[in-house]
Amino acid sequence: MNGKTPRQPAKAAKEAAANPALTEPVLLSGGNPQIPKGYGDAPVQAYIAAMPGWKSDLGRRLDALIERTVPGVRKAVKWNSPFYGVEDDVWFLSFHCFTKYVKVTFFRGVSLQPAPKGKSKYEAVRYLDIHEGELDEAQFADWVKQASQLPGERM
Repeated sequence: MNGKTPRQPAKAAKEAAANPALTEPVLLSGGNPQIPKGYGDAPVQAYIAAMPGWKSDLGRRLDALIERTVPGVRKAVKWNSPFYGVEDDVWFLSFHCFTKYVKVTFFRGVSLQPAPKGKSKYEAVRYLDIHEGELDEAQFADWVKQASQLPGERM
């Protein structure tokens, strides 16, 4: 044995498999919830509920703003992050938890006016890092509206 204890003993793993309500999402590095891939509102709400501390409230606010701004928005969880789009498998926005902030990814963010400040190694992508108490709802809703009208990223 390597001296490390397993994350979940075998008996507990069997019980969790038999009763999914007993399982708590694992928080990955930085506190990002590990949520199985899925489409629709349910996996996104599971992700938001599992976001630690103040980030869960922020996740609910982001989700509500996106829904109000883009009626009929499509949702999914992929790669342990919620994604939002206007057509199946074509996304304009995603977010992800880090230790001290939530990072919103605008896949065509360079085209937003004004463009979010966070640059990516991908020229078209821009990031918005939201720390506790820093969400500018009006600016965020404006970016969401703009982003939803741009060509999305097929993933």
